[in-house]
Amino acid sequence: MSLRRKLLLVALCTLALPVAGWLYVRQMETLLREGQAQALVASARAVARGLAVGDAALPAGGQGWYVQAAANPITVDGYGDDWAPLTPWSQPLGTHAKLLLAEDADGLYLYAQVRGTHRVRADAQDANALRADHLVVALERDGQRQRYLIASAAPGPATARLLDPPAEGLPSLLVAQWQEDGSGYQVELRLPRELALTRLGVGVHDGGMSDPDPLAADSRPLWRYSTALAKELAQLAPDGAQARLLAPQGWLLARSGQLGRLDPGGAQPGWFAALVYRALLAARVGDAEPWSQDVPRLDLPEVARARAGQPATAWREGETRASVVLAAAVPVGPPQAPRGVLLLEQSSRAVPLLANRALFGLLLTSFGVLLVAGGILLAFATRLSLRLGRLRDAAERATLNDGRLDGLFAQGKFPMTEAEDELGDLARSFAKLFEAVGGYTDYLRTLASKLSHELSTPLAIVKSSLDNLEHGQAALPAEAQPYLDRARDGVARLGTLVRAMSEASRMERAIAAAEPEDVDLREVVRGCAEAYRPLAGARALDCELPAAPLPMHCAPELIAQALDKLFDNALSFTPSDGWLRLSLRPREGGAEIELANQGPPLPAAMQGRLFDSLVSLRAKATPGEAPHLGLGLYVVRLVAERHGGVAAARNLEAGGGVAFSLILQHMPRQRL
Repeated sequence: MSLRRKLLLVALCTLALPVAGWLYVRQMETLLREGQAQALVASARAVARGLAVGDAALPAGGQGWYVQAAANPITVDGYGDDWAPLTPWSQPLGTHAKLLLAEDADGLYLYAQVRGTHRVRADAQDANALRADHLVVALERDGQRQRYLIASAAPGPATARLLDPPAEGLPSLLVAQWQEDGSGYQVELRLPRELALTRLGVGVHDGGMSDPDPLAADSRPLWRYSTALAKELAQLAPDGAQARLLAPQGWLLARSGQLGRLDPGGAQPGWFAALVYRALLAARVGDAEPWSQDVPRLDLPEVARARAGQPATAWREGETRASVVLAAAVPVGPPQAPRGVLLLEQSSRAVPLLANRALFGLLLTSFGVLLVAGGILLAFATRLSLRLGRLRDAAERATLNDGRLDGLFAQGKFPMTEAEDELGDLARSFAKLFEAVGGYTDYLRTLASKLSHELSTPLAIVKSSLDNLEHGQAALPAEAQPYLDRARDGVARLGTLVRAMSEASRMERAIAAAEPEDVDLREVVRGCAEAYRPLAGARALDCELPAAPLPMHCAPELIAQALDKLFDNALSFTPSDGWLRLSLRPREGGAEIELANQGPPLPAAMQGRLFDSLVSLRAKATPGEAPHLGLGLYVVRLVAERHGGVAAARNLEAGGGVAFSLILQHMPRQRL
């Protein structure tokens, strides 16, 4: 992984800053909600306390029958079509019946629906009416109570039988409508509104079952929405909030105010900000559907908790985008036996706005810091990479292939040695290292000429001494002659080595001084191949040349000299009936000459040293023969380097041979 990518990964660690900010803003939003909830609960308790200590007509507690306002005119016919809008809020009556109560300007309406597949029919006036399916209705007002038995042997009008002595102000006759279907029967009746009943009792009795008290009726007070109570509630409820007073079972008794209308021209977050608030910041809020404005009963967990004596709060979705509604439910009256539940609701956009502003401000700041930090780190990494690249390129170009220092380093221009940071220290260390390597290389390059000069005089002395010893006046013993021959052979060898070292030094200077010219390299290789054919003898020599001329700006005499060395080397290792192949191929910016021959493979340990000076793989010379000094392939390497290329050797893939290649580039043209 590059240095820039590593520093980019380090820069990504600053992403922890916006994450921490998001957690902080989320916690702040939670604290704001808790503070607002506590304030609303305190307001709700104050209103509930005002209702409890005042003269408000609160329910006495316990169970009650709720009378709804008729949504449309009701026709007393025993059918439930007129009751359809009120059916979702029917009240259970026994185990298999339900009751609906409604009123309008004409009177109080009762609709009872009883489910049962088995019927026992009888009219209310029959003697066995108590053993048939029947209803008992009890009317109470001002301490007076009167019961009625409603039964019918067939669908249609049914006249109720009075079960108690007539009471003043209560009707002595009730007429109901009785209808049946396959699932049971329905009873509907209307009571005059001027009765002003305080309690109502209703009992459903199944004639097919034994009933210990066939005249029992569940008597409960009548609850309804109170305009007077709503006015009193409006005086106590805070501004901008909606207050609803509920019976302990959740029936709506009074309502005042409405949710605060937010200023249309005020600050309102956009859809994206609202989405961010819902997805990232806000705790889960409830659906607004159960809190609908027009329902007569709220059966919610918050109301149930308040009915149990514990205040409760809930957050729900608001009517406008990115707004929320806070609801607080508190008991009215003693917590052990509350007389009702006060539900106080307040709409708020402050919490979402504050949270969104804090989050977006923090995110903008964090991402700005992240971008700046990332840009600085990227610029630093880029500059550092460029400086390291300059240092690497300078280190790669500091020495030539033979170990000599290049011209720029010789002029003291190794980069960044003046820098005062760690890269400057590294550059100065490299400069010292290459200076030492250059000095040692120069010493090695001049060692051969120095040795040849220094060894010439001692060798001449030894040779003259041997000559004098051999031609002296005193004859040598016969047993000393072999030692004298060996000494002469050693001196000859040393002389050959000294001359070879001198020749290598002169050869390097000659190759460096060669002048390039424009030639057709194909003709140069062709001429060399034709000259080698007589020397190959019985060996097969193939020459593969390109079809088109290959112009080259090079030193042709150096190339021919390198080919001579390669051919001489290949000829010495090729069997007398073997083969040789000389090929020329064009390359981008130059050419490649390859000479392959049949013979033993190259030793793996020597492949990296073949083109060094004084290295040879040929067998050691026998006494009296001139030793092979290993300068041929060294000359090939010098010629390749003079042409900006390389010399290489490899074993053939099929085995049984070796290939030496000379890769050449165009020599630079001299400027006049």
